[in-house]
Amino acid sequence: MKLQLDIDNTHGKAGWIPDRKQIRCWATAALSSARQTAELSVRIVGEAECAELNQRYRHKPGPTNVLSFPADLPPDLELPLLGDLVICAPVVEREAAEQHKPIEAHWAHMLVHGCLHLIGYDHIEDNDADIMEALETRILTKLGFSPPYQQNDAPEQQIFHD
Repeated sequence: MKLQLDIDNTHGKAGWIPDRKQIRCWATAALSSARQTAELSVRIVGEAECAELNQRYRHKPGPTNVLSFPADLPPDLELPLLGDLVICAPVVEREAAEQHKPIEAHWAHMLVHGCLHLIGYDHIEDNDADIMEALETRILTKLGFSPPYQQNDAPEQQIFHD
């Protein structure tokens, strides 16, 4: 798969952030079965920017882990542009700790989850959520990570804030 990737890290604070190679690997794994070519932007942000975007575009208060903004292109245009992902580094780090997951695994999950939103998957309805979660699990286990929805001796938690 050919992937054009733009990464913008505006967070700029301490904490583990995946490198370009990891982001490319995870995005390619999520998109390769659906696309031969793709173009997307990944913006890594702090809580203030994420909260502002979440409020403006989803009308929900506070930061969330990942926001997906699919490109709004006319259907007759066959461009590889998928859209933008915004990932909130502090939320991802906090959730990984709360869920007793390795930070790298949770970052991979957020990238895969966001990419799947960009190609049309969602988890609003239970049946759609089952389909999306099964696909996320398949992709992430192929990448060598544990199934993302398995409990790791942590109390049950909602992983996504949607």
